Amino acid sequence: MPTEAATPRLIDRFGRQITYVRLSVTDRCDLRCVYCMAEDMTFLPRAQVLTLDEIALVGEAFAGLGVRKFRLTGGEPLRRNNVMHLVRRLGRLDGLGELVMTTNGTRLSELADDLRAAGVRRINVSLDSLQPERFRHLTRVGDLATVLQGIEAARSAGFERIKLNAVILRNRNHDEVLDLARFALERDMDISFIEEMPLGVTGVEDRFEAYYSSEAILDDLAGHFDLVASTETTGGPSRYYRAAGYRGRIGLISPHSHNFCADCNRVRVTAEGKLLLCLGQENAIDLRRVVRANPGDVGALQQAITEGIRNKPQGHEFAVGGQPVILRRMNMTGG
Repeated sequence: MPTEAATPRLIDRFGRQITYVRLSVTDRCDLRCVYCMAEDMTFLPRAQVLTLDEIALVGEAFAGLGVRKFRLTGGEPLRRNNVMHLVRRLGRLDGLGELVMTTNGTRLSELADDLRAAGVRRINVSLDSLQPERFRHLTRVGDLATVLQGIEAARSAGFERIKLNAVILRNRNHDEVLDLARFALERDMDISFIEEMPLGVTGVEDRFEAYYSSEAILDDLAGHFDLVASTETTGGPSRYYRAAGYRGRIGLISPHSHNFCADCNRVRVTAEGKLLLCLGQENAIDLRRVVRANPGDVGALQQAITEGIRNKPQGHEFAVGGQPVILRRMNMTGG
């Protein structure tokens, strides 16, 4: 295994080192969250989706280029058949510092222990409401009780950290900010509140009306918690605050009001093998073509990745209101 000093590094033209890759294992999901998908979805044909072995090869290529953190995402990653095969392979990669996952929680009751045993250190669970009817409305089909059972299973499994992710929409769930924060902190979990990102046509027709800023969320919380800004980071875009008396942290992800591009250390690989260089732009490299033209050739993948990183843009261009900047939906990109 190469030493840390000898490991190649992925540096973009703005001097940012890429150490974090989000791997989408599927575009499919058993929920239809209003900010992520349309109600009636058409998913990718199976032949266009990377196989689990192809995803593992992509992971091996990135790890050999100095990437130290993988996040498995979707769609809903735990809906991919035999996904634990991939999790175990990635968990055994030399040099990988951290394997984490984002999930909607619907299969955590049955898989939390297996995930922890396979090397997943931290897990993020999407939870936008604690009210059963509202949760069903926001997800269109979801059962809150199933997700809450999954969260409890994850707590019992012994992950180093569990974080809840809540997308906050005005007049849909913004009145639950305090309840969601208390739910997380009272269970020693982190929570990140996320400004909705304008990706794809989803059924939230007026995104300006739905926008609820991170500053408004802080105002909602300030009267109930003694918050202190923290310099802590998990390698992602959250800005964290400590709440006096609690072990958990409150995070804010603010693509509109607090652009996080200057310190971006991330790229994404979609389920169909596109290397997305920026969440908010369409720059992409077709890694599926490279994988299938050069079966098992890690070097060919690394060359394509290295050349692609040079074209990573300086930042995204999200704007509040109007039409979405990016037409692909969030389930294509991964959370």
